Amino acid sequence: MTDVSDGVLHTLFRSEQGGHEQVVLCQDRASGLKAVIALHSTALGPALGGTRFYPYATEEEAVADALNLARGMSYKNAMAGLDHGGGKAVIIGDPGTDKSEELLLAYGRFVASLGGRYVTACDVGTYVADMDVVARECRWTTGRSPENGGAGDSSVLTAFGVYQGMRASAQHLWGDPSLRGRRIGVAGVGKVGHHLVDHLRKESAEVVITDVREDAVRRVLDRHPQGVTAVADTEALIRTEGLDVYAPCALGGALNDDSVPVLTAAVVCGAANNQLAHPGVEKDLADRGILYAPDYVVNAGGVIQVADELHGFDFDRCRAKAAKIFDTTLAIFARAKSDGIPPAAAADRIAEQRMAEARASR
Repeated sequence: MTDVSDGVLHTLFRSEQGGHEQVVLCQDRASGLKAVIALHSTALGPALGGTRFYPYATEEEAVADALNLARGMSYKNAMAGLDHGGGKAVIIGDPGTDKSEELLLAYGRFVASLGGRYVTACDVGTYVADMDVVARECRWTTGRSPENGGAGDSSVLTAFGVYQGMRASAQHLWGDPSLRGRRIGVAGVGKVGHHLVDHLRKESAEVVITDVREDAVRRVLDRHPQGVTAVADTEALIRTEGLDVYAPCALGGALNDDSVPVLTAAVVCGAANNQLAHPGVEKDLADRGILYAPDYVVNAGGVIQVADELHGFDFDRCRAKAAKIFDTTLAIFARAKSDGIPPAAAADRIAEQRMAEARASR
C-alpha cells in the first residue's frame, strides 16, 4: 500500500484522535491481500478486535477506519472489564468477489507475525467460517466455529447485552427496569437485531422494526405475529409517535444532525457501532433530554464472548459477564450526572481511567 497521506499519519500520531501503538500495512501480491492492522493500546493486555472486509474507496480511508475502530475497541474492552487492549484490522476489497482461502491464510500469517499482540475475530464482511481459515495460520484467532474449538456466532450475547443496557436505561429514567408495555423501535433486524426483538417480546414490549432487507423483516414478523409491526424505513421509525426507546442495530452514524432533532424516543440504546456521527452529537441528545446508552458499552456482549474463547468457551460464564452490562450502564449514568456531562463522555472517562491505571502499574 502506498500514497498514505500526511493527514492519516498526522492522525496516527496525534494523541486525541490517534495515539496508536502500532499500525501494520500488509500486502500479499499472490492472493491480492491488502490489509491494515491497527493496535491502539495493549495497556490492559493483548489488543482484541475484529477483521473488517470492505471495498474502501481509497487506502487512506481504510487506514483511517482501522485507526478509528481500533481506538473504539480499547474503550469497549476496558468498559467490558476485559484484560485486553484495543485493535482492529481491515482488509481492502469486496468480500463477495475478492475473498479467497489463499487471501485469508495470508492474512492469518500477518496476524501471527505480531506474536499475540493482536487477537482477531469477525466483523463486517467476515464470518465464523473465515476465522476457521485464518486460524489455520494463526492461533490468536477467535470467533471460530464450535467444531474448530470456538464459540461460534456472537450475536446472541451481543443482543443480550444491549437488552441489559436497555433495562438499565429504563431503571435510570423511569425507576423500573421492566420494558413491559414500552414502545421500542429497532432499526436493523439482522444478526443481532432479531435476537433483541426476542428479548423485548418476552417482556411484552411493543416493538416497531425496519430493515433494508425485506426477508429480515418478514422473518421477525413471522416469528412474532403479535406485538411487532414494521415501518418503511429508519426515517419513519425515528419519527414514530410514542416511541420510548430507539435501538439502532445496523450501520454507524445513526445519530446525526438530521436524525437527532426529529427523534421521538426518550432513550437510545442499540447494537450498532459508532452511532454518534461526529463529536457534539452526544450533547445534542442531552440538550433534547434524550438518554443515550453508549454503544460500545451496551454492545460488548460479542467481544466478551470472543475473549472468553481464548480460555475455553463457557456460555453460562459469558452470559453472566454480559449481564453485568446492566450495572456498568447504570454506573455510567451516575457518573454522567455527578460530573455534569453526557453519558458518552462519562463512559470515556471511566475507560481512560482504567487504561491509565494499567499503564501506571507496569
